[in-house]
Amino acid sequence: MMRRVTGRLMLLDTASLYFRAYFGVPESVKAPDGTPVNAVRGLLDFIDRLVKDHRPDRLVACMDADWRPQWRVELIPSYKAHRVAEEHEAGPDEEEVPDTLSPQVPVIEAVLDALGIARVGVPGYEADDVIGTYTARAAGPVDIVTGDRDLYQLVDDARGVRVLYPVKGVGTLQLTDEAVLREKYGVDGRGYADLALLRGDPSDGLPGVAGVGEKTAAKLLAEFGDLAGILAAVDDPRAKLTPTQRKRLTEARPYLAVAPKVVRVADDVPLPDVDTALPAHRATPRP
Repeated sequence: MMRRVTGRLMLLDTASLYFRAYFGVPESVKAPDGTPVNAVRGLLDFIDRLVKDHRPDRLVACMDADWRPQWRVELIPSYKAHRVAEEHEAGPDEEEVPDTLSPQVPVIEAVLDALGIARVGVPGYEADDVIGTYTARAAGPVDIVTGDRDLYQLVDDARGVRVLYPVKGVGTLQLTDEAVLREKYGVDGRGYADLALLRGDPSDGLPGVAGVGEKTAAKLLAEFGDLAGILAAVDDPRAKLTPTQRKRLTEARPYLAVAPKVVRVADDVPLPDVDTALPAHRATPRP
């Protein structure tokens, strides 16, 4: 069983961050053998800055052990399907762009291990799910560092859960709390997942509800509270829905029945019992 996490916990959406670091640091940054290590360098510099600026007591580099879990695909087959297709798009006569990021991932993992930074991925789950479970079990405040807006759903002022979102590369962070979410999206953290599934997300293969964009989704949630309230309104002829909205929401019921489980991050991942304390905060073992 995972030990209870106390103190300020920082959770890194590692792939999101090293991807940004890869494009933010030039490939001229190389190892002695000439191989690019720009993603490695950029990620380590970013972690160093995060620790100095935000002083977490605990730090976990959360990993994608499975970036497209089968249980999500079974619910919505289009989930991230285009990313699988993209991997096979280049034909025999097409020039392939050399992949200089993938070879750096094992180096990143080895360096994190050497530094004593907890690195956690769980088979059958995405890094988001690992982050969601650590957040649910945290006894203290949580800083989630990610370039993925999906994790805005975890923002919770009452529990001290916020998202540090890199606005440009990894150099500038937007500290995202409920006030920021309400100003930008019209919802709080709890409402963001419902907004996301109503709106849809082409980058994740989520169709959303036809004709319902971000603004309409926010208005529906403001009027009816949450997804359950919206679906109850569909069945209530007195509810203030336009005929078109009622029709489209009715047609989307099969999608809306399964989308919440796909869009909402898991909070029950079987996490390993690892020491998440920063190396400097760990007790010195007795001789």
